[in-house]
Amino acid sequence: MEDPDPEAPVAPRPDAVVAGTHAPDGDVVFDMDEVSVHYGSFRALREVTLDVRKGQITAFIGPSGCGKTTLLRALNRMHDLTTGVRVEGRLLYHGHDLYAPEVDAVVVRRRIGMVFQRPNPFPKSIYDNVAFGPKVAKLDVTLDDCVEEALTRAALWNEVKDRLKSSATDLSGGQQQRLCIARAIAVQPEVILMDEPCSALDPVATLRIEDLMQELKADYTIVIVTHNMQQAARVSDMTAFFTAEVDAQADRRAGVLVEFDRTEKIFTNPSEERTEAYVSGRFG
Repeated sequence: MEDPDPEAPVAPRPDAVVAGTHAPDGDVVFDMDEVSVHYGSFRALREVTLDVRKGQITAFIGPSGCGKTTLLRALNRMHDLTTGVRVEGRLLYHGHDLYAPEVDAVVVRRRIGMVFQRPNPFPKSIYDNVAFGPKVAKLDVTLDDCVEEALTRAALWNEVKDRLKSSATDLSGGQQQRLCIARAIAVQPEVILMDEPCSALDPVATLRIEDLMQELKADYTIVIVTHNMQQAARVSDMTAFFTAEVDAQADRRAGVLVEFDRTEKIFTNPSEERTEAYVSGRFG
């Protein structure tokens, strides 16, 4: 896949004004139309239509088993690494079909980085953790400068600049998660996907990550999965609420998108009763 021009406008689809499925403002980064994800014969996520726009933080919320992480992993083809998983529907990145046969999944994952639920630093030095991606991708960068810039962007440089050769596993949990964000930034992505990035962290470290997300969205499009509704309300611009319903095709529960709108509206005046029940704590 050729690197798309992030500034290039995406031509609107005829059905591109569908209430509750399209984010206002900004260029479209991800355009999803009836996206479903199957694990073998089981359809885990059913016909999701929404878009994600440049320079926004989009939160996926909902009860366990509703397909939030399943959809997130579809956005950078992480499911390719699991046997028997297939993605159906249309999933475009700047107008390019992410699942077209000619698209290189490795290139996709460089452009669309991922930060996981638990910090997962490599058993290497702090420096080598951040430098690893640019080395593998053979980026035309000066590694020292690249490492410093990524750690600075991740609000970690001042804390580790005097011990870059120390093991990354010696860092605190919050520092390790910021290191993982620096590692994602170092390969020069456009999008950062975050799967419950604060669930293993204490409140102080969580606040640091949330503040960091607000700083990063000036330069990166961010999609976050979170069970913490207060966190979604604090950090995101757009929120998608998912739930699980019985799938008539298989008589099993499948994840569905209930409502997608500006975060303020989702949490103060949702259009769907199911959304209101969830954000008010009456179920989920």
